[in-house]
Amino acid sequence: MKKYSYVGISFIILLFGIIFVPRIVDRVKNTEIVSNTRMSKENPITNETLAFLKIDGQKRQFPKFVFLNQDSLWVTQSDFANKVTVVDFFFVNCPTICPKMTSNLALLSKQFTEKDFAIASFTINPVYDTPTRLKKYEEAYKINNPDWHFLTGDREKIYDLARNHFNLFAEENPDVVGGFEHSGYFALVDKNGYLRSRYDQFGNPIVYYRGTVSLEEKVADNGEEEQISILAQDIEKLLNE
Repeated sequence: MKKYSYVGISFIILLFGIIFVPRIVDRVKNTEIVSNTRMSKENPITNETLAFLKIDGQKRQFPKFVFLNQDSLWVTQSDFANKVTVVDFFFVNCPTICPKMTSNLALLSKQFTEKDFAIASFTINPVYDTPTRLKKYEEAYKINNPDWHFLTGDREKIYDLARNHFNLFAEENPDVVGGFEHSGYFALVDKNGYLRSRYDQFGNPIVYYRGTVSLEEKVADNGEEEQISILAQDIEKLLNE
């Protein structure tokens, strides 16, 4: 009887390993699963009330700053008060993702012509990106939106803004093409200066919106899907709040 009992127990253990262990592993790797499925067509991002992004329970706000724009005018966070604002970090000579990001922002700029919509593009190469060069960059993209500010100034303050206030990666790296690395995401700020985003299907804020895949591409070669369409929806939602 013991022999058959051991055989039965062994079979149950084997069955448990086949069916349940992979599920447990998946749960242990939950962060990876969320990352891989968050933008899948089977698990679309939800279109509900937008989340407030928080640190230590406090709503994250547009920080104070003073920088020069492409017209050599001083711009502060107050210039974005009562405006829904998209924020990005770029540099003029960027040979990789910046052209796509700027082109996507240009589409949004044409779509939302209201006086209460703005864009803040901070250069991460302020030594080179003077107001004059930023103006030429603006002209190259045929941008004529007075509420789209290309901003330059103190390097450390810009990097502090990116890393510690928007949590967007940016650093100088002579070993990469262009000499700088940065994330290709857009941040969204509401009229009251609070950072906002929609939730994913797991109930977590997506935090940022991918800016490197165009509406025309839909899906990039690496499998990443465009998020410009959902960003446009959320801008509209904040404009109507």
